Formats: sequence, C-alpha cells, structure tokens
Amino acid sequence: MKVFLVDDEIVVREGIRESFPWDETPYVLVGEAPDGEMALPMIRDTNPDIVITDIKMPFMDGIELCRIMQKQMPWIGVIVLSGYDEFEYARQCIQLGVREYMLKPINADALKETLDKVSAQLQAERNTFLHAASLRARMESGGKLVKEKLIGSLFNSEAVEKDAKEVLQQLSTMECPVPAPFYTVIDAAFSPVEEGQGVAEAISESNESALQSPGRVGTRFLIPGESVGDVEEKAYAFATTLVRELERSGEKEIRVGIGEIVNRPEDIIQSFKSARHIRHLLVEKTDENAIILGTREMGEPADEKTPAVISEAKLYMSMHYADPSLMLQDVAKAVNMSSSRFSTVFSQQNGQTFTEYLVTLRLKKAKELLRNTSERSSQIAGEVGYNDAHYFSYIFKKNTGMTPSDYRLKYQNQPE
Repeated sequence: MKVFLVDDEIVVREGIRESFPWDETPYVLVGEAPDGEMALPMIRDTNPDIVITDIKMPFMDGIELCRIMQKQMPWIGVIVLSGYDEFEYARQCIQLGVREYMLKPINADALKETLDKVSAQLQAERNTFLHAASLRARMESGGKLVKEKLIGSLFNSEAVEKDAKEVLQQLSTMECPVPAPFYTVIDAAFSPVEEGQGVAEAISESNESALQSPGRVGTRFLIPGESVGDVEEKAYAFATTLVRELERSGEKEIRVGIGEIVNRPEDIIQSFKSARHIRHLLVEKTDENAIILGTREMGEPADEKTPAVISEAKLYMSMHYADPSLMLQDVAKAVNMSSSRFSTVFSQQNGQTFTEYLVTLRLKKAKELLRNTSERSSQIAGEVGYNDAHYFSYIFKKNTGMTPSDYRLKYQNQPE
C-alpha cells in the first residue's frame, strides 16, 4: 500500500523515512510534505492508501487536512501523529474519521503494527462495499431511490424547462447542493456494472459535490458549482477519484465523459448529451487504461492543442524545477487550467503524473551534476529543488537503485 507522510519537522520525517524498513514491508513511501497546504495537491496526485500526518503544522494543520480529506477522499486511511497527549486532539481526530492516533516519538515496530491495522481495516471495508448484497441493501432506501430518480429525470430528453427547475427545487429539500449557478454532467461506463455502481455510490455519498443516478452501463453524476472554474475543478477532481477507486476495485473498461458546463437548469440535459457522446466515443477505443475526456479536450485534438499545453507545462517546469515550493497548481495556473483538469490531462497525455514527472526532471539534472561536477550531494539537492538532502538521497536511491555517491563513482565524467 502507498503511504504519504506530512510533518513540519524534518527530523521526524527523516526518522520515519530512514528507520522504517520500507523494503521489507508491503508499504511504499510515495511522498512527503512539511504542511497540509503543500501536502493536499500531492496527495491527490500520488493517490496514497494511507496518510500519516502531524497535528501541529504551519499554514494548514493536521486537523484541517483531515477535515478536507474526510470530505473529499474518505477512503484514505489517516494516522495522526502528535507530541501533545491531550484529549481534545484525540476527540477531534475521532470525529474526522482518523483511524489511529500515535504519540511521538514513533518507533518502527509501533508504526508497522499501526500500518498493518489500518491496512487490514481498509481492505475489509473495500471487500464489504464490493459485495452485491451490500449494494442492494443501500439501494433499498426509499429516500435514496427517490433522489436518484429525481436526478435521473434531469437526464431525460423529454424533460422541459419547468420540469428541470422543479426537480432541482425538490432536490434542494433533500439536502442536495442545488439549485446552483452552473452545472456539468459526468457520464461513466465500467464493467462489471453492478459492482462498479456500488463503488460510485459510495464515492458520491461521501462527496457533496456530486449527485448520482445509476445508468444502464454505469452511472451519471450532476456536478453543481458557483462558477465555471468551480464546476470544472470539481468535475475533473471527482472523475479522477472515481476512476482510481473503480480501478482499485477491479473494474475494467472505464470510460468517463465530462459534458459542457451550462448555467440554466433546462440545459442540464444538453450537458448530459455531450458527456454521453464523449463516453460513446471513448468506448470505441481499445486502450485498456481508464480514460477521462471532457468537452474542452474534444475541442483540442490530440495532435494539436493538448500537446501544446503539455509542452508549455513541461517548459515551465524545466525553468522552475529548482524551486522547492513548486506545486501542481502553480503549473496549472501558468497554462491557464484548473488544477484538477490539468492533473488529469497531464497524466493522460504524458503517461506520468505531475509528481512523477517533476521527480524525473529533478533527478535528471541531479545525475548531470553528479557526473560533471564535484559538488557535494547536499548542495546538488538544493540546486534541483530539495531542501532536505536526506530526502533527496532517499528519492534518488528509490528511483535509481543507487545512492548519489555510488552513482557519482560509477558515472563521473561519463555521458548518461
């Protein structure tokens, strides 16, 4: 399972990173960050199973990070670290769905025991919610069925303006976030359908930004928002989350279409038709990998605009990789995309996530410096965007199989 670490103390991150026998366990450390603000986009990008986070941190503390993850990514198991043995912290953690609460200092044996416990909990929950009987039990709720039928009626071509407005008003009485200034529709197909619908329903229930209605080959979602940018951000973030959880659950042939953004209730049907059209086009693709495509990408042919955007992003990253605070949202802003849309388009067009590509870029430069200079590895770490020289060494060895020193001994003054 993939693990992400958040703590503002370098010595704590280094201790967990270096003292825990990662190579001898089923756990992989996929990233770390010094505070919740920096961690959040990295967590979305690396998609960990478990997050280990400190409570007391600058900018965004662990409590706020847990609150956001519970709302947006409740399937992630969270382990909270704290040096403060106070009941109030533990109480807040329990309310936010945190799995385990550990007091510092942390030793390897205790961490292994805790990771095993959380891992077992997550696996048991995934097995349960994939069970068809569990799906049927959830679907038998009268109120839920009414809500799904109301949402589904918005995707009926026979609906008229009056119907759409009335449906949204009825949904608003059922604690749904509608009416809203803007909307888009997500149409997803996957196989097997029944099991995947259980996954989709669970994600929708945990995310107030998506209203679900099951379909014949998958499911549909209505995404409301306060602005065009807000709806786009929510839609791409939700679509990416949906795909990752479907893949985790063994679903195949995953195709997701994102419709145009509309600002009138009666036009929701048009957004649905465009999402469905895209999804139908995607079904014809033989690529086994999951595919997410929106109407905006449909206007950016694969051999024209989209690669230009990716090239622009890569150029920006090549000019700013040495900045240790460089984040996904910085690059997304530079290419005039929402963070979620950029993350989705970048990974699908590039074959690597933003985080993976940034690491590749930084290590490529580090290798060049190791081969052609006599600079110390700690100095090189700073030049390629790593404030923590020990973390640089960890990342370097994880990706190359050698320490920076070993790499220099083997390749100094040689072309790569």
